[in-house]
Amino acid sequence: MNTKIYKTISMAVIILSMLITACVKDLDTIPLDDDVLTSEKIYSDFNNYEKVLAKVYAGLAVSGQMGPHGANDLSGLDEGFGQYTRAYFYAQELPTDEAILGWNDGNLRDYQEMDWSASNEFIFNMYSRIFYQISLCNEFIRETTDAKLTDRGFIETQKQTINLYRTEARCLRALSYYHALDMFGSVPFVTEEDAVGSFLPEQISRTDLFDYVESELLDIEADLMAPMTNVYGRMDQAAAWMLLAKLYLNAEVYGKGTKYTEAVTYSKKVIDAGYVLEDNYAKMFMADNHNAKGIIFAIPYDGVNTKTWGGTCFIINAEVGGTMLPADFGISGGWWGLRAKPQFVDKFPADNSDKRKMFYTAGQSKDINDMFNFNHGYAVTKWKNVKSTGGAGSNATHPDTDQPIFRLADAYLMYAEAVLRGGQGGSAATALDYVNQIRTKAYGNTTGNITQDQLTLTFILDERARELYWEGYRRTDLIRYGLFTGSGYIWQWKGGVQAGIATDAKFNLFPIPDADMGANPNLVQNTGY
Repeated sequence: MNTKIYKTISMAVIILSMLITACVKDLDTIPLDDDVLTSEKIYSDFNNYEKVLAKVYAGLAVSGQMGPHGANDLSGLDEGFGQYTRAYFYAQELPTDEAILGWNDGNLRDYQEMDWSASNEFIFNMYSRIFYQISLCNEFIRETTDAKLTDRGFIETQKQTINLYRTEARCLRALSYYHALDMFGSVPFVTEEDAVGSFLPEQISRTDLFDYVESELLDIEADLMAPMTNVYGRMDQAAAWMLLAKLYLNAEVYGKGTKYTEAVTYSKKVIDAGYVLEDNYAKMFMADNHNAKGIIFAIPYDGVNTKTWGGTCFIINAEVGGTMLPADFGISGGWWGLRAKPQFVDKFPADNSDKRKMFYTAGQSKDINDMFNFNHGYAVTKWKNVKSTGGAGSNATHPDTDQPIFRLADAYLMYAEAVLRGGQGGSAATALDYVNQIRTKAYGNTTGNITQDQLTLTFILDERARELYWEGYRRTDLIRYGLFTGSGYIWQWKGGVQAGIATDAKFNLFPIPDADMGANPNLVQNTGY
C-alpha cells in the first residue's frame, strides 16, 4: 500500500463528462452536474490535474465513485462483475487450463466452456470497461494540450508537470487499446483528436491498431519517468517497455509478422533497468506486496481508501471455500468460487519442492466432475490479504493486496521465448540463465535448474504457467502457441464437455458485443459470430 497514491485516488471524485463516444448504444455514463463542476472549472486549477489523472488510474482499480458500490461509472453494468481487472481475469483465465469458477450467474459459464456469443454480458462488461477507460484517457489528453495550458495561464514548471501526467495517460490508453487489440482484434477507434459525441467511430483493423499502439509507446518512451522513479502505481518507462515487449512477442498473432528481435530488445531494457527478483514468491501476492521486489507496475488496493468487488478482492475471496479457514487469508469469509484445473496442477512436480505450487487439497478432488461443486478442483492459495510480516490487512473483506500487472520474471521469460523463436540481440546462454534465476528463487536452491537442452518453447510455456498463473496472461500465451482452440491441447471443460473437446478457432477472438454492433453501422463483426 502506498499512502500518497491512495489519498490521491480517494480524492478523485471528478466524473469526466461525455465519456463513451458513441461506442455502445445502451451504455450510459453518469452525467456531470453543471451546477457543481464544469470542465473549465476543473482544468483551470493546477491542483486538479493530479486528481483527474488519479481518476484515470482508478478506472483500472474501481468501478464507481463511492468505493465498492454506489455511483457506478457505467450504468447498466454490475459493479463487481464489471470492474476492469475482474472482467479481465474472467476473459484471460476462465477459458484456459488454469482456472474454473463455480458460479452459474447469467452466461458466465460460457467462458470456461468456450462457447460464448456476441450477446454474452460478461464480454460486454470487458468491452465496455476498455472503452470507458480509453474515453477517460482521451478526455484528459484532450484537455492537456500545450495550447490549452497556455490559455489557462500556467507557468512553465506547471506545464511540465501536466505534460508528464499527459504522457502517463497516453501510456494507460495504449494499455487499454492493447487489451482491445488482443481480445477483440478490429475495434472502433477514437482518440483525443475526435470531437466528442459528433460521429460514429470507424473500425480500425487489427494491424493498424498494432501500429498505433506501437507508435504511441515509442513516441512517449523518452518522456516517461525513468524506471523506479515515479510514484508507486503509476506508469514509467519500464511499464511502457513491458507493454512493447508483449506487443512484439505476440505480433504474429496480430497479423504483423515476427517481431521477436524487438521483443528481445524491449524485454532486455526492462531487465537492465535495475529490478531484482523477489526471494519470497508468496510475498508478491500478499497485503504488503507494495514492498515486494520485481513488481514493475501494479494496481494499488487498500481496504480503507480504495475498495472494490473486483481486483484482488475478487481473487482472494473467491479462492476460499470448503474446509479452508478464511482467517488464514486475512478475510472474514470465502465466496466458494475459484479453483485450478487438473491439467495446470500437473505442471508442477509431485512433491512441494517448487514453492510456487500453492494449492489447498484437503477435501478437494483434483478432477472437476462438476464445475459448480467447490470441492471439485484444488483451491489456489497464492493470493492473500495477509502481510508477509504477519497479521491481516486493514479490512477483512476488501484486501490491501495490490494487483501486479507487470513483473520482472515475465520480462525474463519473454526474453527467453523471443530468443528461442529466433529473436536477435540476445543469447541462448543468457536466456537459460534468466530462466534458472527464476527457478532458483522458486526452489530456494539450484535443484530445479535446467540445462540448455531442456530449455524449449514447450518448457517456457509451462514455466509461464507456473510463474504467472492467475495473473491474466494465460489466454494470450496459449493463443500465441496455437493451443487455445482446436485439438492440440485439451483440458477439462474445454468446449463444455467434462473431458474436454476441440473448439472452433473463432474463439481466439471475442466478438464485438451485439449492443455496439446495433449502435454503430460502421462495425463488422469478427469472423464466425
